[in-house]
Amino acid sequence: MKQGAIAGETIIDDEVIASIAGIAAREVEGVASLGTSSIRRTLAETVGGARQQARGVLVEAGKKEAILDLTLNVTYGFSIPKLVNAVRERVAERLSEMAGLVAREINVTIVGIEFPEKRGAV
Repeated sequence: MKQGAIAGETIIDDEVIASIAGIAAREVEGVASLGTSSIRRTLAETVGGARQQARGVLVEAGKKEAILDLTLNVTYGFSIPKLVNAVRERVAERLSEMAGLVAREINVTIVGIEFPEKRGAV
């Protein structure tokens, strides 16, 4: 018997798409963290801010395309324009590979700069 594709609908929840995008963004060197700045993050945790926003990824997805809003903190010393381009490319690539979605738009907001710890400093 020949095997073929079985018909049916696949729905990928926005939370899953947000997770894929978040992991992909963190794969890019220079991305310190996702989410709001440390001051806003502390405030949001204190007053119970939105879970999805605290993670730093908002998603609007259809069956074939997605629009994403990423909120990032970057590591001091990296070129922000180059970093943002690398994040957009990585996120689009991972969404295509893992979910079969085309990233129609990836908006990136930089909300903070984190300084790397000095290692071996006396």
